[in-house]
Amino acid sequence: MRVLFIGDIFSIPGLKATLAFLAEVGEGYDFVVANGENIAGGFGIARKHFEQLRRAGVDAVTLGNHSFDQAETASLLEETPRLLRPANYPVGTPGLGFASYAVAGGGRITVAQVMGRVFMDPQDDPFVAADRILEQAPEDEPVLFDIHAEATSEKKILGYHLSGRASAVIGTHTHVQTADETLFRGTAYITDVGMTGVQASSVGMNFAEVHYRFTTKRPRRYRPADGEATVCAVALEFSGRKAVAIERIQWRSAPG
Repeated sequence: MRVLFIGDIFSIPGLKATLAFLAEVGEGYDFVVANGENIAGGFGIARKHFEQLRRAGVDAVTLGNHSFDQAETASLLEETPRLLRPANYPVGTPGLGFASYAVAGGGRITVAQVMGRVFMDPQDDPFVAADRILEQAPEDEPVLFDIHAEATSEKKILGYHLSGRASAVIGTHTHVQTADETLFRGTAYITDVGMTGVQASSVGMNFAEVHYRFTTKRPRRYRPADGEATVCAVALEFSGRKAVAIERIQWRSAPG
């Protein structure tokens, strides 16, 4: 089974790059997952963005700490299992934290998300939440975790905790692609898949406003960066529950 995971899609340049990328390579994958929590100018996802991703061939969209920044997201989470928020939000939070999906060409895959607690808003224990997901997931299908967390050490330990049990542990949130992709005990791991957006930016935001705030310690509203965007992703290959390959991707459309 070949699976594509697209890293944090940031604002409209990131969305446009994602759509172009999928038009070019999407048919080469059996299942596509994308983290879409930053599409709405860096703060959540709107219904129209979700629908664009689905039409382009994205099978499941994960969120993160900006899950509820847009007012319409809560109702959208209740309507569809194709949009996932972190599973370790408190009991009663709208939507699902994991789901099992049919895969093109046969078989199924479980996709799940948990959110870290180091340098993040405190949530329920991600280790316990991940264990509960694995207890409920069918033993004969791959389980892919989106670990939405700030601290590298926390992502690494969640990767260790899930190694040999999950098929893939894919880090998101910090927006910089790491070069530590590996297979460990049959689990594909990367600390951060990276940001799909304008790389000439401060993790998606325009340099000028961020520079002003750092150098003056005074507030100024951030603006999403504009310009050429890069798709950051990983290609995964699974055999049953075990991962057999992981490959980092950085893609830019050819000059028009």
